[in-house]
Amino acid sequence: MLIDLHAHTWPRSHDSVLNPDDIVVRAKAAGLDAICFTEHDTVWDQKSIEELRAKHDFLVLAGVEISTDDGHILTFGIDRYVFGMHRARELASYVETANGVMVAAHPYRRQMPWFSRNDDEYEASLLKASRNPAYQYVAALEELNGRGSDKENEFSRRLKEMMELPGTGGTDSHAISDIGRCATYFEQDIHDERELIAALKAGKYYPVDLRTGKATGTRG
Repeated sequence: MLIDLHAHTWPRSHDSVLNPDDIVVRAKAAGLDAICFTEHDTVWDQKSIEELRAKHDFLVLAGVEISTDDGHILTFGIDRYVFGMHRARELASYVETANGVMVAAHPYRRQMPWFSRNDDEYEASLLKASRNPAYQYVAALEELNGRGSDKENEFSRRLKEMMELPGTGGTDSHAISDIGRCATYFEQDIHDERELIAALKAGKYYPVDLRTGKATGTRG
């Protein structure tokens, strides 16, 4: 089952130009089985999500991208943003209470060196990134980000392997052209957010580059 785990719509995400209906139509045309709306620090209400599902006969899932002091975290299972979630430990506590799950978004940001004089410097940057305080709480790393370069996504892949975590794929869509670049392949069928959370915790998935049709990482 192919699911885009990372997408933004307007106006809930101010930096997106995507209408929710347009993104669903494009996702269906791209061959996806579902898409997750992960707005910046804003949670979709379940009624609106269910209306979109019914309108398009397509699985739309709700998540949220939380901006923490230690990076952005894709979060599933919470129903509201609460002040204090910018601290990863507090976010993790709230997610645990909600029986949710967290995934590190675009982990290459502010971590990957653009210029490394040698392999030792690159490895040192990976080690430093692996010690990000927020990552002790995540079930997976976003290995393939549709807006990331090959070099950036390679850093995420290497980091995932170093940390021995599963990897996900998401377009991080902000424009219609972003849809259909990549997704996460799940080995089991998913019908709602609770099943998505269980699947993310189980680790049986991997990112797929839909532009090439190839899995970019190893199975969880």
